[in-house]
Amino acid sequence: MNRINKLFQTKSEKILSIYFCAGHPTLEGTRDTIKTLEQKGVDMIEIGVPFSDPMADGPVIQNAATKALRNGMTLRKLFSQLDGIRSEVNIPLIFMGYLNPIMQFGFENFCKECVAKGIDGVIIPDLPFKDYLEDYKPIADKYDIRIIMLITPETSDERIRFIDEHTDGFIYMVSSAATTGAQKEFDNAKQAYFSRINAMGLRNPRMIGFGISNKQTLEAAQSNAAGAIIGSKFVNLIEETGDAGKAIDKLYEALKQ
Repeated sequence: MNRINKLFQTKSEKILSIYFCAGHPTLEGTRDTIKTLEQKGVDMIEIGVPFSDPMADGPVIQNAATKALRNGMTLRKLFSQLDGIRSEVNIPLIFMGYLNPIMQFGFENFCKECVAKGIDGVIIPDLPFKDYLEDYKPIADKYDIRIIMLITPETSDERIRFIDEHTDGFIYMVSSAATTGAQKEFDNAKQAYFSRINAMGLRNPRMIGFGISNKQTLEAAQSNAAGAIIGSKFVNLIEETGDAGKAIDKLYEALKQ
């Protein structure tokens, strides 16, 4: 069974997924960050594949991607860093990256390498859903790789149900239509969005991301979905500390306030 599905079968609430950008703050720190996050109790990890035009990302993650690229990180380099990682880490690992580097690698080759390295799923924000259904889903299904789709407050109920019907793993609920970045609170409009999705009775579990950085936003996400995805706040902290262990400890402290 795919590790993503297994996680949601065994833990239905308060799941914590952490995003970091591979190659940031150092080129060779990827493996240590993954191992540290699992040791510190994180349930799932999103590994960012840096790209020069990350349209869904705010300034914090854009900055991390730029530094990672300058450090020499590439998709091929990332795969090499993950060789044998499954002898050390058990939790689900998901790539978050844009379509261009994956297409250059070749999607079937990409899926083969994901299987070889133990990657369970991939989030591709700029992958059109029609292309996903026609060209990517059949290949991903062949290799048991979950392609995670995003929904926003602007996504129609009809489209959300269509996504729910044709995907597996979980649905990534973007908290706002803006780019990534920490927020102090979720306003009434976002709370109404969460309630609307809750009432739909979707088949897939949901994770809420974008803007989670403190106790209030974490609890709002946890009460309206299976859990929370935290990116910018952790990326900021690992940049400040240069150490994944210190960064996750500081994040846990921030989530209590």
